[in-house]
Amino acid sequence: MTTDVTNVQNAYQMIIRIAIRCPLMLIFAFLMVVGIHAELSLIFLLLLPLLGIGMYLIITRAQPLFELVFKAYDSLNKVVRENLRGIRVVKSYVREEYEIKKFRNVSASIYGYFSHAEKILAFTSPLMQAVVYASILLISWFGAQFIVLGSLTTGELVSLISYSMQILMSLMMLAMVFVMITMAQASSRRIVEVLDEEVDLTNPADPIFTVANGDVEFRDVWFRYTKDSDREILKDVSLKIHTGETVGILGSTGSAKSTLVQLIPRLYDTTEGTVLVGGVDVREYDLTSLRDAVAMVLQKNMLFSGTIRDNLRWGNPNTTEEEIVRACRLAKADEFIKTLPEGYDTRVEQGGANFSGGQKQRLCIARALLKKPKILILDDSTSAVDTKTDAQIRQAFRTEIPETTKLIIAQRIASVQDADMILVMDAGCVCALGTHEEVLQNNAIYREMYHSQLKGDGA
Repeated sequence: MTTDVTNVQNAYQMIIRIAIRCPLMLIFAFLMVVGIHAELSLIFLLLLPLLGIGMYLIITRAQPLFELVFKAYDSLNKVVRENLRGIRVVKSYVREEYEIKKFRNVSASIYGYFSHAEKILAFTSPLMQAVVYASILLISWFGAQFIVLGSLTTGELVSLISYSMQILMSLMMLAMVFVMITMAQASSRRIVEVLDEEVDLTNPADPIFTVANGDVEFRDVWFRYTKDSDREILKDVSLKIHTGETVGILGSTGSAKSTLVQLIPRLYDTTEGTVLVGGVDVREYDLTSLRDAVAMVLQKNMLFSGTIRDNLRWGNPNTTEEEIVRACRLAKADEFIKTLPEGYDTRVEQGGANFSGGQKQRLCIARALLKKPKILILDDSTSAVDTKTDAQIRQAFRTEIPETTKLIIAQRIASVQDADMILVMDAGCVCALGTHEEVLQNNAIYREMYHSQLKGDGA
C-alpha cells in the first residue's frame, strides 16, 4: 500500500501541474496553425493518429509489467520485514548469507520487470519526436511551395515551425504524464482491491446490545476457513458451558483449539451450526457489544508503545487506578511492576521488547481483566510463566471473578487439571469432555499427555 499510494500521489501531482496546461498549449498551437494556413494543418491531422496508435501499443505492453513490478515489491517488503522481525533467529542460525541471497533474488526480479517496462516506455520520446519533426519537415517542404505560389509568406512559415515546436513540447510533457498514469493505474487497481474488500462479519438489521450472561453453547458447529475449501477445521462440535465455569481445552497442535474459541467473539462465523452466548446466537448481537463482553488473551502477546498504564487501559479507557492495581494483582503482574523504578509509568518499547515473555503475558491478562468481561478466553497465555505463578493466577480467577466464564487453552495438564470441565480436541473434533478424573479414565490422548507430563513428578 505504501508503494502504491506513493505512485498514485506522484501521478496526481504530475497531472495537476501538466495535464491541464499541456493540452491547452497543444490545442491553441494547433488552432493558430489552422488560422495561418488550413491546408498545412492537415499534416498534423494525418500524423497525430499515428502518434495515438503508437502510444496505445506502448501503454498496453507496459502496464502488465508494472503490475508484476508491484507484486514483486510485495515480496521484497515481506523479505525485509521478516528479516527485521527475526533478526535474532537469522543471526543465531548464521543465515545472513542465505537471507541476503533471497533479498538479491527478489531485487533482481524487480530490476528485470522494471527494466523491461522502462525499455518499452523509452519508445515514447522517439515516437513523439519523430512525429513532430516529420511534421516540421513536411511543413517546410510544402510551405516552400506555397511561398513560391504566393499563398504563404516566409514569416508565416517561421510561425508555423514555431508552433510545431510548441506542439512538440506539449506532447513531450504529456508523454511524461502518460508514463506516470500507466504506473498509477496498476497501483490504483491494487488500492481499490483493498478498499472494495467486503466485510463478511456485519451487524444484523436489528442487533441485540446486551449480553445477558456468560453461558456459551456450540450446536452442531462445522467450520471451514473458506467456503470453497474441502478441509473441515471443526467437525460437528456440540457442548454447553454455564456461566462462571472454568473449561480447560487441550489437544495437539492443529486440533483447532484456537479456532473454536475465536467463534465466541465472532472473529469468524460458523460454516454450519450455531454458537450461542447468553442464550442468543452470536450473529444476532451488535459486534461491539459482543466483543466487549468477551476478553481474549491470544498466543501472541501484543503490547503497544507507551506506558504500562496506557497499555492496561486498552482494556477499559475509563478504569480507575484501584481497578488497575487489582487486575495486575489477579494476573500476578504487580509483583514485577513494583520492582520497576517508575512503576506503572514505566515506558513500554515497541512490541514490549523490554519485557520478558512471561511479563508480557501477565500484562495482557491484566488488560483483559480490566474489560470486566462475562467470558475470559486464555489461549495458551500462561505458557511463558512458571507453574507456581500459573497456579496463583488460576486461584485468583476462582476466588475473585467467580461469575466470569473462563476458557483456558493450555499445553500443560497442570493448567487445566482443576477445571470444572476439560475438553480434549483432536483433528477438529471433541473426543473427550468431562472432569479430570473422567477424561483421564476414558480418553487415551489425555491419559498419554497426563503420564508424559506428570508421571515424573510422582503424580
